[in-house]
Amino acid sequence: MTPRATNRGSAGANDLVRARAALLVPTPGQRRLDAAALRDALTDLHDFWLAAHAAAAGVGGGGAALVAVGALGRRELAPHSDLDLVLLHTGRADITEMAELLWYPLWDAGIGLDHSVRTVDEALRVAGQDLRAALGLLEIRHLAGDEAVGAHVAEAVRQAWRAGIRDRLDELVDSARQRWVRNGDVAHRVEPDLKNGRGGLRDLQLLDALAAAQLVDRPGPEVRDARTFLLDVRTELHRVSGRARDAVRAQDGDEVAAALGMTDRFDLARALSSAGRTVTYAVDVAVRAARAAVPRRRLVPLARMPWNRTPPRRPLDDGVVLHGDPTRDGEVALARDALPTRDPALLLRVAAAAARARLPIAAGTLAKLADTAPELRRPWPREARQELLALLGAGPGVVDVVEALDRTGLWGRLFPEWGAVRDLPPRDAVHTWTVDRHLVETVVEANRLVTRVSRPDLLLLAALLHDVGKGRGGDHSAVGAALARQIGERLGLWPADVDLLVSLVQHHLLLPHTATRRDVTDPTTVQRVIDLLGNDPMLLELLHALAEADARATGPGVWTAWKSALVGELVEHCRAAMAGGPLPTPTPLDGRQRARAEAVAASGRVDVLVVPGEEHLATVTVVAPDRPGLLSRATGVLALHSLQVHAAELRGHAGVAVDMFTVSPRFGSPPEAALLREQLQRALDGSLPLDERLAAKERDYGGPPQDPPPPRLLWFDDEATGAVVLELRATDRIGLLHRVAAALESCGVDVRWARASTYGATAVDAFCLDTGSRLLPTQRRKIEREVRAAVEPPGQDAATTW
Repeated sequence: MTPRATNRGSAGANDLVRARAALLVPTPGQRRLDAAALRDALTDLHDFWLAAHAAAAGVGGGGAALVAVGALGRRELAPHSDLDLVLLHTGRADITEMAELLWYPLWDAGIGLDHSVRTVDEALRVAGQDLRAALGLLEIRHLAGDEAVGAHVAEAVRQAWRAGIRDRLDELVDSARQRWVRNGDVAHRVEPDLKNGRGGLRDLQLLDALAAAQLVDRPGPEVRDARTFLLDVRTELHRVSGRARDAVRAQDGDEVAAALGMTDRFDLARALSSAGRTVTYAVDVAVRAARAAVPRRRLVPLARMPWNRTPPRRPLDDGVVLHGDPTRDGEVALARDALPTRDPALLLRVAAAAARARLPIAAGTLAKLADTAPELRRPWPREARQELLALLGAGPGVVDVVEALDRTGLWGRLFPEWGAVRDLPPRDAVHTWTVDRHLVETVVEANRLVTRVSRPDLLLLAALLHDVGKGRGGDHSAVGAALARQIGERLGLWPADVDLLVSLVQHHLLLPHTATRRDVTDPTTVQRVIDLLGNDPMLLELLHALAEADARATGPGVWTAWKSALVGELVEHCRAAMAGGPLPTPTPLDGRQRARAEAVAASGRVDVLVVPGEEHLATVTVVAPDRPGLLSRATGVLALHSLQVHAAELRGHAGVAVDMFTVSPRFGSPPEAALLREQLQRALDGSLPLDERLAAKERDYGGPPQDPPPPRLLWFDDEATGAVVLELRATDRIGLLHRVAAALESCGVDVRWARASTYGATAVDAFCLDTGSRLLPTQRRKIEREVRAAVEPPGQDAATTW
């Protein structure tokens, strides 16, 4: 390639770059194009330039054509999308020079380009061998040159696609499923991938491909609206970020939302969830329809044989049948003699049968039920209530069934209260799912615990409803309790069961919040829980199971062995007291601990004991002369050895501190006690530069978190015990507990105990402050300033809730 050839046309390509930039950043007085208009303008601009450039490069005679595929082919070009171009020809001798004149100016101008040069036969052969190439050529659009060449390839590819789909359907679906595993769901990811995620733009191309194969109809208006919205979000994301980006990051969300006329990133997330779920449901239905259509085509020569004319039907329940092969394309459908208008429980019976069989409900059945199923009168008939419980008790299959009912409006007909939580995004990164999906996932988790409780029916209903009060303003537990009463009475539960369901929803956070923010061995804490529960052992039992199911359905790492132990200890104390036993008292130091304290008092030297526990937990006991700074230095040394602190209980004997830390190693096993002892002694006497070592360790692991959300500080005052608890919610980092402890020590505040929980990248730490008297507002503000300065980057403001 000569230098002259590489530079030919570069000036024109730079004009294209400048024209694109003018569309993205209009000059004062020019109208800012909305997302759809911007895509159209970008497509027209590139079409015009490429046609002119192709003509200048010689793509004007017979036997050659420049065609667009991908986003440009679909006229869906986002601001920083690559140009997907194919130069087709019938064997022209000058095609190499022509291609060089086409591609090099674009490269020189920095325009993203995905290109290929194919003869007509090569294009058809590649389409027959490579799925991605075939999908691209299905979207072919002529730009310049010999129209007959592009039209011939387009028609031949479509005919081959239709003829060969029976042999390519499995490959097409398997490829999509692998992509879903890699990229997750658009509807539920905190930072969804609009292009590759499940329910994203590539799935819309999958629908187009199935329609091109004449296996399914073209998508309806709901899916078309979802497509437009996903494209609009992707367009604004490109414009906001200034690059080709497909994942919507939290820091871009507000700006993208504003560009689309939405309130904030949570409003955007809710709309994205709805669009993603619409596309996902459409793809699931289309794939099932395609799978069902392909076998029937194979059996055409045997069509005269009656057992091959229709798929088999097997009864599942009264009025419900299995239609098709359950291992491939089976669906749950209505029996021929089913009468939806006369059977109020039929909808839920179909749903329960589908959930038990882990099979989808046929689209035609859902449509018929939506048209003909009667409204359930208040109170529900006993059969309908039983089928609802059968559905909730069906295990993991309930997720897809509720999703299908919700997408077709049937779930909202059963539970009108669901509308406020539908597609509602979580307000913190701990939650994996939208609120409505979280409720259904909690039902799945509760199914694993039903044998632990005496009323599994109420546990499943409470799991379904515990967060139903979100999205309405106010305390969601109180709002949800009122809704639970409304729903329980509509279902026809006994009044006593309605009261119990209401209490479960109202107090579903009581046990985990108390266990992580209070001393569970404090008799006042235990008595407070008993009083709130009305001394009801059954309510306590159900709340224990609900707390575990709720945490497990929240996200990975939320229900830890340590949290389970804390909640379990609180429940045991409450259960014993309800049965007439004594309230708990703090466990005194044992003889060995007292002896160690007395030895340290005599020697003035630090002592450390490490005792391994269950499930990777260990107890590190630090015995040292009591002095300011001991807690921060001890937690710093533990962090230096990659020990995650879950709890700290600070005691004393003979003027010596006896601090017990429940820890788990992030890697491997806990270090030897002798090493911890030596380094703590050095930290206390100043010969170990603890802050420097922790900073170096953090740098080794990638440095402090980038662009973390602001930390949040909350105060909890217990009037009964006089305890003051400070809760910190912040992005986790190495040595976080050490920094906070040092900040509290600088304010002259003693810590009685601490609880530390980590959920993914978020730490939620609680500190019981031993203040001797009620903290004044000025003291609290000073503590907040010091803690904030210790945990957040300079210039960032923390949120404080009183």
